[in-house]
Amino acid sequence: MQEGEEVAFEVPERAVVEATVQATPELRIAFEDEHLLVVDKPAGLVVHPGAGHAAGTLADALVAHGAAGGEKGRLGIVHRLDRDTSGLLVVARSDEAFERLEQLVRARGLEREYLALVRGQPRSRSGRIEAPIGRDRRDATRQSLDTETPREAVTHFELEERLPRHALLRVRLETGRMHQIRVHLAAINLPVAGDAVYGISGELGLERQFLHAARLAFDHPLTGERVDVTSPLPPDLAAALERAR
Repeated sequence: MQEGEEVAFEVPERAVVEATVQATPELRIAFEDEHLLVVDKPAGLVVHPGAGHAAGTLADALVAHGAAGGEKGRLGIVHRLDRDTSGLLVVARSDEAFERLEQLVRARGLEREYLALVRGQPRSRSGRIEAPIGRDRRDATRQSLDTETPREAVTHFELEERLPRHALLRVRLETGRMHQIRVHLAAINLPVAGDAVYGISGELGLERQFLHAARLAFDHPLTGERVDVTSPLPPDLAAALERAR
């Protein structure tokens, strides 16, 4: 073979199919009808394609499942979870459902509850954290209370279980800012266990933050039916909780 020569080859059809299958994760569906579905997202799955994650995202899986309502590129997704946060996410299957769900989110009619294991003990059994959040002044990869672009952020928490060095909290979002729970809890000296950005990575053998979207409840925007879905702790978080006990 000499410099400048062109080489052509065929990729076996089976290899193309296998690569496509590997790039499209299987969806775990907690609720589904003709208008929307509630996905139980595993940790490690990125919601939208981006730098370093061109394929194998939740958006890819939604296309394969036929749920692609809403604006181009958003594929029916009206709220999101961080890559390493597991749990429930509602997705529209039509443009109308997408618009109605967006209205529901803006009206704060989407009840989002998380389970978070934090290091330390809360001073009270319940609390409300109200502190604006935005991009950190010194580190653009972090969200912070020390920011030039503050946006309203409100988080509620209740003590679920008190442990020797940790506490299991049930956290409810009133707003939905990026990293809101992790930033707010760290701000009151209750960092989420295993959080490599706002806490201490590797805590309790965790390979990610102990944060799970455990409950999603709302009035169906088209049928009026009450949708109330729960998700149990995945095995890695359940094991960490046992170690904390």
